[in-house]
Amino acid sequence: MKWVQTLVGIIPPCGVRPPCEGRGLTDNRPMPAATGPKLLAIETSTDTLSVAVGAGVPLASHTGPGAAQASVTLLPAVQALLDQAGWRLADLDAIVFARGPGAFTGLRTATAVAQGLAHGARPGGVPVLPVDSLLALAEAACHSRAQAGQPVPALVAALLDARMDEMYVALYAHGPQGLAPEPLSPPRLCAPGDLGAWLQQALPAGRSLAAGDCLLAGNVFDVYGAQFSDVPGERQPALPTADALLRLAPALLAAGAAVAARDALPLYVRDKVAQTTAEREGLRLAQIARLAEQAPTPEA
Repeated sequence: MKWVQTLVGIIPPCGVRPPCEGRGLTDNRPMPAATGPKLLAIETSTDTLSVAVGAGVPLASHTGPGAAQASVTLLPAVQALLDQAGWRLADLDAIVFARGPGAFTGLRTATAVAQGLAHGARPGGVPVLPVDSLLALAEAACHSRAQAGQPVPALVAALLDARMDEMYVALYAHGPQGLAPEPLSPPRLCAPGDLGAWLQQALPAGRSLAAGDCLLAGNVFDVYGAQFSDVPGERQPALPTADALLRLAPALLAAGAAVAARDALPLYVRDKVAQTTAEREGLRLAQIARLAEQAPTPEA
């Protein structure tokens, strides 16, 4: 298809390209030896674009503005990272991307790019590994705490700003082997004020918020934190990142989670964002009615 040809034309599957410069990449120090599958990771589910290549460990990465800008900067970033690693698209063992939930435009961009690159990299294509954005967020939070020498509780609640006064939430178990990839409570929408009730319902038997068994991780604390200030648990600011995807990928690949390019799909959770004109007008009239009810009645 035409868009696949366009993607492949931007990043040819073979040939040598000049080294990257000035693209917000990691520096050009000697890279660690490749000890695992060669992977490209793409994360565009938030306002931050994150891309990385790695083989057992992250080798090079790029972070920049996401949202609508991701559709412009993502492919050049991928090309520059492959240059830095000295890889061709055909060398990849898999393309990993955060499938959602998250920003609709970002999810569509990541899905289309992952599908196009995987399809055109070589005959038969490259496997694609879709990973939940909230799992990547939880992994990023756990990694940050480990790097700082801080313990990680047995449970991690991943909280991602969904806008419209809602959050995407999921609950994961954490143990000596790291995060369990299957959530204890799958991704869903949650109002900030309902977070405590959702956690109480989702917690496994024998676990308690008051006992500090759950880490709250995400990007929601500045925006919504006052609405769940009564919920116990340490707060860990975090975003899903491409590096987190690279760390999660080997175990997921070994478990058979990769799919063909055509089967890589986004996970939206929220089915609808845009309101119709009638819905907006209905909300406006309802707000006027509420204000009228609250207005003091003039004395006769």
